[in-house]
Amino acid sequence: MKSDIEIARSIELTKIKQVARDYDIPVEEIHNYGRYIAKVPETLIDEEKVKQSNLILVTAITPTKAGIGKTTVSIGLALGLTKIGKKAICALREPSLGPCFGMKGGAAGGGYAQVLPMDKINLHFTGDFHAITSAHNMIAALLDNYMYQNQDNGFALKEVLWNRVLDVNDRGLRYIITGLGGKTNGITRESGFDITPASEIMAILCLAKDEDDLRRRIENILLGFTIDNKPFTVKDLGVAGAITVLLKDAIAPNLVQTTEHTAAFVHGGPFANIAHGCNSVMATKLAMTFGDYVITEAGFGADLGAEKFYDIKCRKSGLQPKLTIIVATAQGLKMHGGVSLDQIKEPNVEGLTKGLANLDKHIENLRSFGQTVVVAFNRYANDTEEEIDLVRQHCAAQGIGFAVNNAFVEGGNGAVELANLVVDTIENQPSEPLRLAYNDDDTVEEKISKVACNLYGANMITYSAAAKKKLKRIQELGYGHFPICIAKTQYSFSTDPKLYGVVKDFEFHVRDIVLNAGAEMLVIIAGEIMRMPGLPKEPQALHIDIVNGEIEGLS
Repeated sequence: MKSDIEIARSIELTKIKQVARDYDIPVEEIHNYGRYIAKVPETLIDEEKVKQSNLILVTAITPTKAGIGKTTVSIGLALGLTKIGKKAICALREPSLGPCFGMKGGAAGGGYAQVLPMDKINLHFTGDFHAITSAHNMIAALLDNYMYQNQDNGFALKEVLWNRVLDVNDRGLRYIITGLGGKTNGITRESGFDITPASEIMAILCLAKDEDDLRRRIENILLGFTIDNKPFTVKDLGVAGAITVLLKDAIAPNLVQTTEHTAAFVHGGPFANIAHGCNSVMATKLAMTFGDYVITEAGFGADLGAEKFYDIKCRKSGLQPKLTIIVATAQGLKMHGGVSLDQIKEPNVEGLTKGLANLDKHIENLRSFGQTVVVAFNRYANDTEEEIDLVRQHCAAQGIGFAVNNAFVEGGNGAVELANLVVDTIENQPSEPLRLAYNDDDTVEEKISKVACNLYGANMITYSAAAKKKLKRIQELGYGHFPICIAKTQYSFSTDPKLYGVVKDFEFHVRDIVLNAGAEMLVIIAGEIMRMPGLPKEPQALHIDIVNGEIEGLS
């Protein structure tokens, strides 16, 4: 089979204005970025049409290094729904350059279920990530300048909370010292870098409902505390207007197309292990304005992405998914059943059977939110019919819908079974009204406990001294009603990435809490998770190149 990028290059793209016409998107309103990409203004959102659309969330079992393929399933389902005559649009996140050049090599789907042009989407795209990076770092520069220029007037921050960001995996930037080399180079202090998807600006862009809301949230960003212990915000800095200007174009969702020319909105890109892991509310609602079925995804496993989709994105936007699809693979299930990575491509019914416990725990969690759940088995070339039937029968015994997705190889034809299951389930057994994991008026400790104990399986919550200090401050500042965004490893229900399967009765340690007053959420840092990833021993960058004028190595 051809590589992803070879498949992408083999497809003759439809001009983006024609894609817009096919979905009744007013072409006079869109702004082209070349022939095949366009920005669509958020002002076209029609809340009445949003209410009539069918929103479908795609999530997954706990991911492994074998891969799961949520994006491929999401795109494939849009293709499959189109094949059976439905007006379907997918709403996805933008890839980050860090993982593209690190471990993943890309995040635009795979095989014959991709969003195109995949090379541009995986690289600089429409510049949204650059705008977010620039806006975030502009605040940092303006803050440092404000402190430098006003130090003789007695102004000082005893604690600075605002780091810088970069869309590159670079462990050497996690902790740095700025202002070295003399007085004219600024105030010497400790700082650091996070990766751009972890930026609060990214979260704000993804959660804002429009430009006015974007600006309001930017004003509320908490930058630090003065020497008399008062919060200092972007509004105090007086630059919210300038930062909004940098994001003026970035707030408009991006319209692209799939391998079979269905419409796709790709906008925003927070990671679910260090942020809330969902594409923008504006992009989702635009898709729901123009599509009868809208497929969106949430990052990593359901314990991270799906929980945050419900408890943060839906809580803030009022969105109500009609159905949740959980993606599973034979290889992933076998890893959760104790099979080693080098043997997961070999048939192993015993390991697969043991691994089903991970799927069952996620289904139990998803049902606790009132969701109707179906399983999409993402097929790989070495999967056997015996393995597939085993998972099918397991789901049938629990009354869970099951379908094989083979869109990677067959495009929309390989997702027709899943598409028919989705339509039938939404028509006959749609999800109940969303039940959230916790209430706004629960204490922060209660919120953490309800997620960590009820959904993850922990039996003890412990806090570092720094986290306890933050809890007290949150109460004093009146931030206790914010939803929580737990940052932890994606590879386990616990905070230990080596504990696969289902983990029970473990200690859940909260190391720190980041106050995202603009995004209006509390980021709970658990275990050893890093907000700036490092590169692997053999980064994907070693395989990315230009050969005869064509980009190679993206996937």
